[in-house]
Order: sequence, then structure tokens, then C-alpha cells
Amino acid sequence: MSHNPQIRVPATYIRGGTSKGVFFLLDELPVAAQTPGVARDQLLLRVIGSPDPYGKHTDGMGGATSSTSKTVIVSKSARPEHDVDYLFGQVAIDKAFVDWSGNCGNLSSAVGGFAISKGLLDPSRVPANGLCTVRIWQANIGKTIIAHVPVTNGEVQETGDFELDGVTFPAAEVQLEFMDPADDGEDGGAMFPTGNLVDELDVPGVGKLNATLINAGIPTIFVNASEIGYTGTELQEIINDSRDALALFESIRSHGAVKMGLIRELSEAANRQHTPKVAFVAPPADYVTSSGKAVKVNDIDLLVRAMSMGKLHHAMMGTAAVAIGTAAAVPGTLVNLAAGGGNRSSVVFGHPSGTLRVGAEANQVDGEWVVKKAIMSRSARVLMEGWVRVPGV
Repeated sequence: MSHNPQIRVPATYIRGGTSKGVFFLLDELPVAAQTPGVARDQLLLRVIGSPDPYGKHTDGMGGATSSTSKTVIVSKSARPEHDVDYLFGQVAIDKAFVDWSGNCGNLSSAVGGFAISKGLLDPSRVPANGLCTVRIWQANIGKTIIAHVPVTNGEVQETGDFELDGVTFPAAEVQLEFMDPADDGEDGGAMFPTGNLVDELDVPGVGKLNATLINAGIPTIFVNASEIGYTGTELQEIINDSRDALALFESIRSHGAVKMGLIRELSEAANRQHTPKVAFVAPPADYVTSSGKAVKVNDIDLLVRAMSMGKLHHAMMGTAAVAIGTAAAVPGTLVNLAAGGGNRSSVVFGHPSGTLRVGAEANQVDGEWVVKKAIMSRSARVLMEGWVRVPGV
């Protein structure tokens, strides 16, 4: 019996923030995968090694976590005032499913450097030394991201002394600006889709919960840690080793998604795993991170823990950090109240791996809250480049 040989697809494996992903140039994908559809999804699933009932991704490039089972497709942009289009695919681990419903804020930090190294920018735009501004169109959510990428001797600089909690080694800092982060597209409407800063969710088995439902960076549901029996200092194993806890958060996520208008029926949540996110917040407190580092109450403004693809994230998703910064800037949200209330242009929050600062400025325009920009820093580093091999179809 004959079998088709493997095919080679040019690819680059990159760490961006606290995530890792396989990056592709659109025009270097197999022709059938250059347009959205089954062929593209099947290719990316096989690259990552999904679906894997063993949950290990032994036969693929994925890392068997939501942070490391990611794919990115980049192309030169035809949009005015943009350099590249960036499309993100979150690959499920144990299901044959690629979720295209949201962005990855962490991998956003790697898009600019990838674009420069692949020659997608006009050479006149790339300085010999200094910061190169890359204007990115985030195609999943229809938003602009501006990346400020360090360049040394005409090459992307990846090494440096910028430390990011959740990443083992220091690297060069990449500054990101998420422009108009509130989602006003077809998927969610206004920043606060219900028109309220705080809503009430009636979740079976839990009862009525206060929740801030926000479209900023990524659709996110914020609840108070104290209302669901937590302190906000939890590490991964406390949540991820408990089937009851995971079921609780999925129920909150499903009911919140309906309330936000992202899905019509609870059953639809299974086919929308990447969004919305669920996070729980609490006032600042002392705690010890997953690496053993002590975080003191005076180091942070609040505590935040967030779920990603059904598990507690080991640090914080970049898009969720945008949601945190945006919500913190609006007086009266649960995030703002956990941080002490009042007017805020930035917050430092504690997550399982350490702390992170994110900034955003909110204003009211005709009675509606508007945030023009959210800002944070990440780092990125190429881990491997060449070709990824997948069995031919």
C-alpha cells in the first residue's frame, strides 16, 4: 500500500510574550490553504498535532497548552496605513477545531519582528538602529495594533534585559499599542454590550453573580473571586486539577457569552472556545507565584486570574491584559473597584507568574465610554525557522 509523502511548508517557530506559535507567510502556504476553509484548518491541526486524545501533542509542534497551541498567518497588507495583516488561529488540543474568533495579544508582539525579517516592510521604513514602527491589521477582530520593534544594525533585535513574568529569560522589549481596543464590529457591539458596567449572571449551581462584560482586546467576563469561593491568589493546579472548578468556569463563560450576544444558545459555546475569556478579580494581597517569587500587597493594584481554552492560564493572555487595563480605566467596573476605584490610566496586576503593568485611558463621549488606546510591553524571540513537515493529503 502506497502513502503520500510528507510536504514541507516554510514556517517559523516563535515565542511571543508568554505564548509560542508557528508563523507562516500567507503566500508560502499550500495553495488550498491560502484561503479560509477546511484545507487551511486541516493543515494547521496537523502542524500542531491535534486532535490529540492523549493531550500531549507528541506528533506535532503544539505544546499541549492553550499558550503553545497557536498558529499565525501574516501577509503584506493592502489596507491604507497598515504594513501587514495578521491572522491568528487558536488550535484546540483534543478536538479537530481551529478557533478564529479572537486575537492573541502575546503573539502580537512577534508579528512586527517577523514582518521585518521577512521583508514585508519597505526598507526605507526600517532604521539601521532604533525602533521600527510596524502597523498591523489584526484580521480576526478588525483592529489596528502598532508594534515598536527594536532594530540593531538593520536586524531585528531579540536579546535584551527586559524581563517579563512568565518567561524564563530576559529579551528585548517590544512596545505594543492596541488602538480602539473596544470591539465595535459585527461580533459584539459596544465596549459594554449590555450597556451596563456591572451585570447580574444567573449561573446554575452558583446563583446570581455580579459580572463586568466587556469587549476590549478580547471579549471578557470579569467576576469577583470572593463570589465564587476564591481569593484571587490561586495558582494553576488549584483550578486545573478540579473538574468542578473547570465546569464552574465553563458555565460562567457560556452564560456570559449569551448575555454578551456572542452566541444565541448555551450549546454554541463548545464551538467558540477561544472567546469570551473568563477572569476573576480581587483586591491586592500577598502571594507566592508559581516560580516561588513573593509578590507583596504594595507591589500591585489588584489580583487577576484568567481562564484560557478551559484552563487557568499560567500568566496572563495579552488580549485579556488589554481588557483588564481598559476595564480598570472605567470607574465602577469590577476590575476598577478591585483596584480601589476612581480614575486610573494604568494598573499593575498580579497573575500566577508575577505582575504586569497595562495602561489605558477612558473617556465618556455622548454618554458612552471610549478607550482610544491600550498600551503594554512584551518580548519575542525566534526559536526555530525553516520548514515544518506534515503528511500529504
